[in-house]
Amino acid sequence: MGYRYIGSKVKIVDKVINKISELCMEGGTVCDLMSGTGVVSSELRKRNYKVIANDLMTYSYHHSIVNLKFSKQPEFNKLINYISNKFELDSNKSPYENVINFLNNTKPIQGYFWKEFSVEGTPSNTGKSRNYFHPENAKKIDGIRYIINILWKEQLLSNHEYSLLQHDLIMASNDVANIAGTYGHYMAKLNGRALSSIRLECSNLFLKEDIDNHIVMQGYAEKNASNIQCDLCYIDPPYMKRQYAANYHILETLARGDEPEAIGISGLRPWREQYSNFCTKTKIRQSIKDIVENMNCNNFLISYSEDGLLSIEDFQTLLSNFGDIYIDSFIHKRFKSNNSRLKNELTEYLIYLQK
Repeated sequence: MGYRYIGSKVKIVDKVINKISELCMEGGTVCDLMSGTGVVSSELRKRNYKVIANDLMTYSYHHSIVNLKFSKQPEFNKLINYISNKFELDSNKSPYENVINFLNNTKPIQGYFWKEFSVEGTPSNTGKSRNYFHPENAKKIDGIRYIINILWKEQLLSNHEYSLLQHDLIMASNDVANIAGTYGHYMAKLNGRALSSIRLECSNLFLKEDIDNHIVMQGYAEKNASNIQCDLCYIDPPYMKRQYAANYHILETLARGDEPEAIGISGLRPWREQYSNFCTKTKIRQSIKDIVENMNCNNFLISYSEDGLLSIEDFQTLLSNFGDIYIDSFIHKRFKSNNSRLKNELTEYLIYLQK
């Protein structure tokens, strides 16, 4: 399964981690302040760092729980006992595999996703149906969401088991979404992997007896900064005006398990409560200042791009008020979600601030 995500560090994670390893010894505490899909946090754990992962989005929280807080395969003790009376378990499979098999065999229903995000549905707030998912996939998503919500309300899942199943549903749904890159809009016609049938898969969990070393937080970076103490803080802020809460509204709805009002042609959930100041040129400077001043940390490594709202010169000037600045640059393939005429390559920066 792939993860289509603006600013994903999948392709440059080695560069980021190698730079972090130059600045912070193995075993140190590194904060991934805007963790997103969790690629950097996950790799830091594998390199024996203590990790603090934070993000504003709920789906990011679930991803970080999966990446950082499992030391053994989930046992799903309460759930296995519950479903054993309703579903034939495979004795040759693990509890996790049996749970995923159970969810994959749940009955599709014509629910919220079918109504709001498939061409067969009739959305509440617009006369035109939306085409984010094949109708059969939308019904399957509704069926799985319904079951997960029941299991959660009946306290048949631990907190981490719940995050794991939400993560798995997000990954499976994202894999068959009829989008060019983000959920800002859908493709006119179903094509490619959007025609495939959705199927949950067991996550390849990284298991290690170190889960007490890691902390997962959710909230605004500016607000949570004062509660964080670390040896190095890695910041991967939004570079442009596109708000993640709007562009990934469907993933957030999956992560929350709710049914918000779907507004307008794109069916956006109300998202202003997750508005990021880093997507606004007039507010980004104060946000950076709040983080650097309030966090108990002397070393900051910031990913940025030539596409950023601030020029690299402006960013350097801003940070120079707090300490010494060192900048590495490299060429990277540009993220494109449509037929953009922008060049295929751009310059990425790793900015090191030493207070």
